[in-house]
Amino acid sequence: MKYHMENTEAFLRLSSVFLLVLTALLLGLDHQTKFVLFAYRKASFDEVNALLVLVYVDAVVAGYNLVRLFGKCSMSAGLVKQNPQGSSVYLAWLSLLLDQIAVYVAFGANSAAFQASLIAVTGISEFQWMKLCNKYSRFCFQIGGALSCGYLACLLMIFISFITAFNLFRLYSPKKLFLLKSISG
Repeated sequence: MKYHMENTEAFLRLSSVFLLVLTALLLGLDHQTKFVLFAYRKASFDEVNALLVLVYVDAVVAGYNLVRLFGKCSMSAGLVKQNPQGSSVYLAWLSLLLDQIAVYVAFGANSAAFQASLIAVTGISEFQWMKLCNKYSRFCFQIGGALSCGYLACLLMIFISFITAFNLFRLYSPKKLFLLKSISG
C-alpha cells in the first residue's frame, strides 16, 4: 500500500506543478491591445496587483512541490539516506505544515485574483469602474482559464495534504495518545 501511496503522491505533485506553472504562464503571457477612444489601450495582468501576486505565488508553490517531488524520488531511489525513526516524525510534521501552508497561500492568492477579476467582469458603477471584459474578451477568457487551473491545482494539493497527514498519523499508536508505534511496542 505504501508503494501505491508514494506513486499517487508523486502523480498528484507532478500534476499540481503542471497546473501551477500553466496558471502562471497563462497569466504572465496574457495581454490584449484594442483601439478604444482614439488610442490603443493594452490590458495586461500586471495592471491588477492580485494577478501579479498570483503569478509569483504559483511559481513559488510549484517550486516547493517540485523540490518535494525530487526529495521523495531521491529517497526512494536510495540516493539520500533515510532518517532514523525519531527524526522522521519531526520531518513528517514539518512536511504536513509546509503542505498546508502551500495550499492555503495558493488558495488565498487564487481567491484574491478571482475577486479582482470579477470586478473586471461586472464593474462597479458606484466607483465609476467600467466593465472591461466586454472590450477585452480574449484577455478575460484567458484569465478565467488560468484561475480554473489554479483552483484545480489547489484541489490536488488538498489531496496531497491528506496523504501527508495519513503518512504522519500512521506513525502513532492507535491505542495511546501521542505515543509512537515503535516506542509502544
